[in-house]
Amino acid sequence: MIPNNPHALDLNDLLDRLGTEADTGLSSAEASERYELYGANALANVKRKSSWLILVGQLKSLLTALLAAAALLSFLYGDFIEGSAIAVVIIVNTAIGFFSELNAINSINALRKLGVTLSRVRRNARVDFVPAEELVPGDIIFLEAGDVVTADMRLIVSSQLECNESLLTGESEPVSKQCACLAPDTPLHERPNMVFKGSSVTRGNATAVVVATGMASQLGAIATLTHEAHDELTPLEKRLHRLSLQLVWIVLVIAIAVAAIGWMDGRDMVLMIKTGIALAVAAVPEGLPIVATLALARGMLRMAKRNALVERLSAVEGLGAVTVLFTDKTGTLTMNNMTASDLFIGENRFSLEGGGVPKFGVHSDAVQRVMRACSLCSSIELAKTGRTPAIGDPTEIALFDSVNQAGFSVNAFRSQYPRLKEDAFDPERRMMATYHRSDEGVLVAVKGAPESVLSHCTSVCGKDGATLLSKTAEKVIYDAIDAAALQGLRVLALADRMVSGEDEAPYQDLTFLGLVAMRDPPRPDVQKAIRAARKAGIKVIMLTGDNPVTGSAIAQAVGLTDTRENAILGTGIAPQETLTENQRENLLCARVFARVDPKQKLELISLHQAAGEIVAMTGDGVNDAPALKKADVGVAMGLRGTQVAKEAADIVLLDDAFATIVAAIREGRVIYSNIRKFVIYLLSCNLSEVLIVAIGIAFGMPLPLLPLQILFLNLVTDVFPALALGAGEGDSRVLERPPRDPKKEMLTKGHWVVIAVYGLIITASVLAAFLWALRQPEVSEGQARTIAFLTLAYAQLWHVFNMRGRISNPIINPVTCNPYVWGAISLCILLIMGAVYIPVFAVPLQLSPPGYVGWVVTLVASVVPLLLGQILKEVDRIVLGSVARQHNLLR
Repeated sequence: MIPNNPHALDLNDLLDRLGTEADTGLSSAEASERYELYGANALANVKRKSSWLILVGQLKSLLTALLAAAALLSFLYGDFIEGSAIAVVIIVNTAIGFFSELNAINSINALRKLGVTLSRVRRNARVDFVPAEELVPGDIIFLEAGDVVTADMRLIVSSQLECNESLLTGESEPVSKQCACLAPDTPLHERPNMVFKGSSVTRGNATAVVVATGMASQLGAIATLTHEAHDELTPLEKRLHRLSLQLVWIVLVIAIAVAAIGWMDGRDMVLMIKTGIALAVAAVPEGLPIVATLALARGMLRMAKRNALVERLSAVEGLGAVTVLFTDKTGTLTMNNMTASDLFIGENRFSLEGGGVPKFGVHSDAVQRVMRACSLCSSIELAKTGRTPAIGDPTEIALFDSVNQAGFSVNAFRSQYPRLKEDAFDPERRMMATYHRSDEGVLVAVKGAPESVLSHCTSVCGKDGATLLSKTAEKVIYDAIDAAALQGLRVLALADRMVSGEDEAPYQDLTFLGLVAMRDPPRPDVQKAIRAARKAGIKVIMLTGDNPVTGSAIAQAVGLTDTRENAILGTGIAPQETLTENQRENLLCARVFARVDPKQKLELISLHQAAGEIVAMTGDGVNDAPALKKADVGVAMGLRGTQVAKEAADIVLLDDAFATIVAAIREGRVIYSNIRKFVIYLLSCNLSEVLIVAIGIAFGMPLPLLPLQILFLNLVTDVFPALALGAGEGDSRVLERPPRDPKKEMLTKGHWVVIAVYGLIITASVLAAFLWALRQPEVSEGQARTIAFLTLAYAQLWHVFNMRGRISNPIINPVTCNPYVWGAISLCILLIMGAVYIPVFAVPLQLSPPGYVGWVVTLVASVVPLLLGQILKEVDRIVLGSVARQHNLLR
């Protein structure tokens, strides 16, 4: 069924061979049969990291190697119970790491599945969006600028179509396309009547028929070798990994020193070696990258629930540091729900709202020509019923509605003036045109930005027909444009021209017909979101292709500016090196830019980045892709955005709403804060374990903790609370603080001080309880060690509540309101109690019930670090606020 040389066949012959028709496309039943026959339109599955590889990665870790060495040592010296217990620790620790990493990877893969590419397909004589993977040979596809080509296709009709085929050819320059047949031996890179899977449409539009899908496409032929996906590490994860590696060597030195000092002090050599290994295992935060990945994945899922789909993990970290947010107007600050409100013809303004048919009087002929242009000059194809389509550009749908409101019929106009061809919308020219057969010749209908259309007009249509476009008439038109713009209305101009043939240029000697003003109301939640962004220290700047007066009016309406601030035109944005200091300052302070082209967007981003800002940029068009890549965080529109823009972006908004961007920034800050919290928690807990044993040995005490006890604590009290902290939903006031400085490390000097202070407080409490127990004649050394074990275990559990923000409420805060924290504490308490009272655990751990007095001492001593931590936070808040702000202490 699939022809070998689709580029060389006559178009009708090709369609016959494919068993399809350009006007109706395939039926749903036929498409389903072909899907079963040809399979999904996808390349061979990329190998994801398998469960087996995740498990092997856990077993290959340094931590596992150290534990294995300790177990082997125990077996060699005949201590089979302890060796077996360490083996169990290896299994449990590996299981926790395995399932945590598996959960994170599955979460990220689930997010990837949300980003489905859609294609506009004609099936059952109706145009609809279909997932690209469901395309089959014979499908009729509509392409426009910004689309990613999702299969190999032969063009049926095209208008100014250009494609970037660098993925296939290596050439970055766009390739112009046309529909004529070619010779069978035409090389692949010289086939202008074909478009290929993986390329992107940079200009124009076209209708095409699918000739090859999936691995049968040219891209599939190139991708015959299966590539394994590499895990993406964010800058944050890389820093945590480096931190772990640095701590490894420090801890190994400490562990060796502790073992050596203990051995020289006459202690058992094997016990000292196992103690050194246990300390190394306890102090190395091996799980940091995994817990960080899990926190990132959970945060990404929360973002997805808020309609922000994260395409790149690195964006999550960048979001928390954003200081400048460039946002589009239409669809982001506004509803993108266009309604044609007014029609301007000459000095007359007619309302198109209210449902009644307007009375145009003597202007009925002029109005008819405007309505005809609205009906004809469009890229949308009507259903056979002539009703307004459900999908398509909102502006063109609004124009169709205006025709109906005015009492005319779009379908009647289209039947009377059959389309011959289209000159697609050009973002630089800001106009489009369509050619139609008429009794008088060929009618060219034009629409576009008023300034662009007027500059190509030589006459104007009024109640007396077409007359020369005079300066007076031109002023009337511009006054009407300003009047509409002051009300925040978007304005389009319509024009036409009668030519002898479809080869004549469209934009010459046009007759200006009139203006249609459209209302696009602001989103109801945008004012609140802008206030939240301002409070968060984020400067919001609006970029729009609209009239500057319209842009200024909308900016004031949504609360972006307090007064009607004059918008800066894109022509006023010059390269940085040519700007004076005054010009640079004006551009940095401006909040509204109008008629901005893609190059000017790049200049603005560069200007703000050079000033030290972290920039987020929204975009939807193919020409926005460079700016989305240039920005620190690129945000694409999911509803109206082109596929090219989505692929260039770090985040895709599924609802195109500005409030979603602010919500995503909040989540970015929460995720970063959560990761910082559990890093501080883990390091302070690990430091206390090392210090307790090191100080005990240095001062000649009995070992406060045995190796297996250290491993048990590290396994229980470290992992579960840290995972719970990473899953927190954050402080409600996280957007009330300024963005973090991205140049600073996650842990500043101030944070290291905090870690050291917490570690010393926990160490002092445990050693105090241990020394008290040793001095009691009725308490054995084993019971004293149990008291030290329990004090450390509970002190670390209560210590999780010290991870609240500096200015948060001591009782009600993100930590105490986190259900995962209470779940982790409950689980840990059960495990700790089981370790003391269940013989199968107590015997290898050498633990025994501490008695009533021992429990009192344990609980009192374990609460001391929590109470001191809370007191220090209050002192910090009241007395040392300026120091805390300088060091950006735990928030």
